[in-house]
Amino acid sequence: MKTTLNISRLISSGSAAALCLGFLALQTASGADTGNRGQFTASDYKFVTEAIQGGRMEVTLGQMAAKNAANLEVRKFGERMVQDHEKANTELADLIAKKGATLPEPSVKKEERMVDHLKSLTGPDFDRAYVKEMLSDHKKDVKEFQKQAEKADDAELKSWVSKTLPTLQEHLSIVQGLEQKVVATR
Repeated sequence: MKTTLNISRLISSGSAAALCLGFLALQTASGADTGNRGQFTASDYKFVTEAIQGGRMEVTLGQMAAKNAANLEVRKFGERMVQDHEKANTELADLIAKKGATLPEPSVKKEERMVDHLKSLTGPDFDRAYVKEMLSDHKKDVKEFQKQAEKADDAELKSWVSKTLPTLQEHLSIVQGLEQKVVATR
């Protein structure tokens, strides 16, 4: 009876309504997040979101390098970025769909800034800027993929990361060699 009395007091004071509205808002917010990420945990979803967006940027910049690089090796590296990252993006997109996740609209501000910057450059200046960006990006990517290979919650994601990591490490090695040739020789 005491419980009923306390609930009655809450209802009569309006606190119960506020409590219910707060609970519904919390459920809706967490439900929407869970709906977007499908079967992924929050950390795995964050990783796949960043990986697919980064992969898209690699393709865009690789296409620019394949077309605009003055150095033949930089041009070939750009072609390789397009080929490898399109393949990885397709595989990851398939996994994302399989897990019932949907990705937010890509944030294109960073990509637009980099594309605009590279469009303004020609010849060796383009090559240096592209190589510097790829070096920085691949160092970060390799580190993130190594971390995710150990800590991913989803077994299929962990497998994809482990399979993709050697390619990223190879890209890093190639771009480090290009840095020696292109960036250091000003």
